[in-house]
Order: sequence, then structure tokens, then C-alpha cells
Amino acid sequence: MSALCVPLVFKPVYKGYLWGGNRLAAVYGRTDVPEVCAESWEIAARPDGESVVAAGPFAGRGLTELAAAYGAALTGTRAHEPRRFPLLFKVIDARDRLSVQVHPHAENAGRTGGEPKTEMWVVLDRAPGASLYAGLAEGATPDSLHRALAEGTAAAQLVEMPVEPGQALFIPGGLVHAIGAGCLIYEVQQNSNTTYRLFDWNRVGADGQPRALHVEESFKTIDWSLPAPQMIASPDDAGEAGAGWSDVVACDYFSVRRLALTNPLDVAVDDSSFHALFVTAGAVTVSAGGERVLLRAGQSALVPADAGAYRLEPDAAARLLVTTL
Repeated sequence: MSALCVPLVFKPVYKGYLWGGNRLAAVYGRTDVPEVCAESWEIAARPDGESVVAAGPFAGRGLTELAAAYGAALTGTRAHEPRRFPLLFKVIDARDRLSVQVHPHAENAGRTGGEPKTEMWVVLDRAPGASLYAGLAEGATPDSLHRALAEGTAAAQLVEMPVEPGQALFIPGGLVHAIGAGCLIYEVQQNSNTTYRLFDWNRVGADGQPRALHVEESFKTIDWSLPAPQMIASPDDAGEAGAGWSDVVACDYFSVRRLALTNPLDVAVDDSSFHALFVTAGAVTVSAGGERVLLRAGQSALVPADAGAYRLEPDAAARLLVTTL
């Protein structure tokens, strides 16, 4: 069995939901993307979306298989189940609004038989006036939300937040949320696909019929104790746009940091976690275990927990998001 210490680049898994757009091609120059694409699953180990290594010594092997074969050498000692990859990474292109939805958390998932799903978003781009929705408005109650759903006015029960590129939001399980039209989002989430659709803006699907809602499951899943989250400023907004590391989100399931590079950097990897990389601007060469891969803006790579270290060499200036457990 070969040592798993090289950077892994995967073939994206594309999802063509009805609200998708075309910015993966327009913004990042991807040529393999469908004409209408809602999501690119960048690093995924799901039955409905499996990442396969694109090149190098592990080409053709799936992430589920690699995690099962290598365990903590890939995922790290912090992984609760080392032989199951614990996170899912996506780029989301919302030409239209996503449904208003909620995911379970560890304490209430048993009520509906779903998988817990906490996530976070980083805004990569947005159309003028675009918004995110996160949390229920002050004074909202189960009764008021039920009435609003019956009347088709549930939007008034939500907290709407205008967004700018670089801003981020933390979305714990149990929080009602939606991605607004015009947002291009990088999402980090638990490896779960449990989504309960609470409201779909009174629209119909491709077949002309309203899409199925999961109102009963949603009300069993909403955590009414959660306040609306605060928008996390971009480094530019916070006056921290220089080179180096800055924190974005840290929770029980993942830690996401920004890295601004103008010079080569060696990054240590202990055995506790993999490093998942996503380039938000510029380009960078990633070297580990004798392998080198070039990542341009909009591309991802996974550095296994056993890598020991990796080297980043930017092409002029580059910006990355780096996720660990």
C-alpha cells in the first residue's frame, strides 16, 4: 500500500438543481461544467456524490475507498470515525434563491432519523443587492411561523443579511436559513445530506408542480434557542488584508482559516487532521510527498493527515481557505 502523503486533487461532482447558474464556467473558467450547474462537490464521500482522484499515484480511486483503506492516515486522529471522511466541501452557484431549510444537529437528529449537519459559508462573489437568510426574526414563534407558511409569507419571518465578497456565516444545525439569488458560495459542512425544506418561495419545479416540503420534520428540527448569527467580516472589511493566517470559523466539527500568500510557505501537518485547500484568488503550487499540483482560483486539494508538511508556492499573490478538523 503506497504511503498517503501527497496532495489529492479530485474530479468535481456537479449537481444541476433548478436554481443553479453558470458562474463556475464564467468566473473560474471550468470547461467540464454543465450549462446550468447549482453545486460543485469539491471533496465528497457520499453515495450520491463521490470524489475520485483526478491524477497522480492515486488516480481513479474514490475518497470513500481511500478513507476506508487508510483511516486516520488520511482523516486524522481527531476524526470521530477515522475510516469515514467527516466533511463535505461545495461551491454553490445560486442564480435563484435556494429553499428555506433547516438541518438537524446532534441533539435533535434522532427525532426525524436524519444526520446532523452544521455548515459554514464564505461568499466568493455576489450580484448587486444579493442577500443571505439566517435565523428567525425577533418575535417569531412556532405559531407565527405556521401562520406565515399557510399564508405564503414566510419570508417576513426570516433575518435577511446583505452580503459582500469575503464575508462568511456560520450555520449550526437547527438554524433556519437560505442562500439568496446571486450568491456564489464556498460551503464547508459535516458529511451529511439531510435537508428539510420549510418554504420554497411559492415557486414550482421543472414539472410545474410545487416541490415537496418537509414542514413537520422542520419543526421537529428547528432550534428555537438559536439567535440569528452575526456576519463574519472579510479581511478587507476588518483591515486585515495583509499576508498570513486569519481565522474564519471554528466549531466542534471543523476549523476554517484564510491564508494570504505572497511568498512560499511551508505548512506543518500533524497527524490530527487533513488540510482541505480551496484557492479563492490567484494560483498556488502545492507540494508534498514528492508530488506537485497547481491550483488556480476555484480549485481544491486535500492534503492527508500523514503528509507531515506541504509547501505552498504562490504565483504572485494568492488567497486560500484552509479547513482542518
